[in-house]
Amino acid sequence: MEAILVSACLRGVPCRFDGRHKASPEVEEAVSGRAVVSFCPEVAGGLATPRRPAELVGGDGHDVLDGTARVVEDTGNDVTEQFVAGAHRALEAARRGGCTEALLMPRSPSCGRARVYDGSFTGELVPGDGVTAALLERNGITVRAAPAV
Repeated sequence: MEAILVSACLRGVPCRFDGRHKASPEVEEAVSGRAVVSFCPEVAGGLATPRRPAELVGGDGHDVLDGTARVVEDTGNDVTEQFVAGAHRALEAARRGGCTEALLMPRSPSCGRARVYDGSFTGELVPGDGVTAALLERNGITVRAAPAV
């Protein structure tokens, strides 16, 4: 059975920054018949649930991995180290699980794919990937944003 890494919040785990989850019938349908490895990189990186909202500042997840952008909470607290650590743990989990694909939470500074919040905490989106999405892509794992969340 083909394995897929899925953001834990999409599987009903209340691990989002606001202490909620984003499970949906659309996500369940998208992973039906596959072995699922559920994972939350933010929690794995050492962040609490609930936690302050965080956004990418100065670029996207690829830029964070390259050391030219940061992940910052709405209070100004820098949480880049935790996001990078969580991304590496997600990659390890994907490899252990034999995952060649990931279905991740849209817009997230960790899991976002193709569009992420712009760092202004105003809800504006810009092209880019989250830190975990970027690391998975760089390591040959196909990343898709979850449908309808």
